[in-house]
Amino acid sequence: MQNARAPCLGESPLFSIIIPLEYHRGQWEQSWLGWTSQTADKSLYEIILVVPPDFKTREALKALAGDEARLEFTDSEHDIGLCAFGATKARGSYLFFTESHCWPAPDVIELCIRAIEAHPEWAGFSCHSVPICHNRLSVAEAAMYQADIEFGMKRHPWRKVLDQCFVTRRDVYWECGGLREELGHFAEWVLAAAYHARGHTIGYLQEARFHHYYIGKIGELKTFTLDFVRGEIRYLGEAHRDPGSELLEVPTEWSKRDDFDTALARSALGARMRSARVNGESVQALGRWGVIALVGGRSARSSARLSAVYARCVLTMLTMGGSPDSIARWLKRYIASLIHFQRLDCIQGGSEPAGTKLSRLGDEVMAQAGFHACEVWQGHSFRWSEPEAALRIKVSPGRSIIRIVSPEIREPLDRIGVRFYLDGMRVADAAIAIDAGAFVLQLDRPSSGTAILAWTCPRFAAAGDDRRLGLPVAEIRMPGGEGANRAPSPTAIMCN
Repeated sequence: MQNARAPCLGESPLFSIIIPLEYHRGQWEQSWLGWTSQTADKSLYEIILVVPPDFKTREALKALAGDEARLEFTDSEHDIGLCAFGATKARGSYLFFTESHCWPAPDVIELCIRAIEAHPEWAGFSCHSVPICHNRLSVAEAAMYQADIEFGMKRHPWRKVLDQCFVTRRDVYWECGGLREELGHFAEWVLAAAYHARGHTIGYLQEARFHHYYIGKIGELKTFTLDFVRGEIRYLGEAHRDPGSELLEVPTEWSKRDDFDTALARSALGARMRSARVNGESVQALGRWGVIALVGGRSARSSARLSAVYARCVLTMLTMGGSPDSIARWLKRYIASLIHFQRLDCIQGGSEPAGTKLSRLGDEVMAQAGFHACEVWQGHSFRWSEPEAALRIKVSPGRSIIRIVSPEIREPLDRIGVRFYLDGMRVADAAIAIDAGAFVLQLDRPSSGTAILAWTCPRFAAAGDDRRLGLPVAEIRMPGGEGANRAPSPTAIMCN
């Protein structure tokens, strides 16, 4: 929770420079010198040094800062949390976020003042990051991150917040929710998306130069990556619907998390084995679902871990004598494999927050396995299922009606050859009807609770698409359930 904001006492400065003294990498004194060497009048800005509890040289810091900076102490140990805390103490019209291993060129404040005057449409802007490298890995690290920064600043439509050097109007910062410590460095993306969704423009002031010290240590890279991924998965688990949430890309590991549910995997595999003789489709189903049915996501997580460990070992050896190109290539490979493993580990090793409203095929669908990503056909959102799919659904005692809305992308529904199974038992043909582009299933249940609905169908061979495609599904509806009173929509499907 953000602390109460500081009252404006006396004449407020134009800028509040917020420097978190965490992850300083031994460069905080260099950062301090950069700020005290500005050519702009010192009355235009205040410097707020936000000190974490484990900062070891407090006395040296107090002596160096003197009366040229305000020291703010907090229990937070994360630089995003320190920045958020510093913002609550700021008096300036503009907040200037930076890092303690970064230092500005002497004319940065002057250039920022000119940019504010020249671009009144900017609610904020990021400055230009200049890498400082000191070993072979830091050169590759800088090249990788600088390419990502360049993409964000010049090509991406909204990913413009760079915490190395980000200036923003204070009122807009608070309007958009501010930085959230619990999201780690993913908070920068959430904040940038909120600015964009609310119609605020973030510019790029390339002439204002900041030097950024790259540490070039594999362990630090791993820590930073895990921090970002944890924030990303936490944010997705909270299922926010705030402005900007729709802009954040949902990773495959999250959207297909139910695929590692052992009960769903067993139901999908069992449905295939019951519906056909041993043939190519049943062999493919065994390869797709067999291991998951036995051990859930542990196999995928172990494989991802081994890939990350292997990439790290190769990268470590290359830093001792490999070519710059090989170091850069294996660094990217290591980070990609590390992100994949950390996402799986955070998702499968954690739990979804209580009360979370997750986005699936319908209000009564609690989990779904065997579905591809959301796509659009003739204005209708839908997902392809695989030739085998399974859902965990909420059911009431007595007769339940389930409508599986299926756009007619492949054969007419009555010619596809779908077979449905409820808790492993075949649903009789007499209990299945086709009505208005939907399969309508009438099911009798002696008690309320949950059930697993699975189905199989022949694989659909789409031109130029090598995915295992089964049934196109737009929505699952159960008249009388939670979604009964919700009006149908051609884009009703949730695509997270």
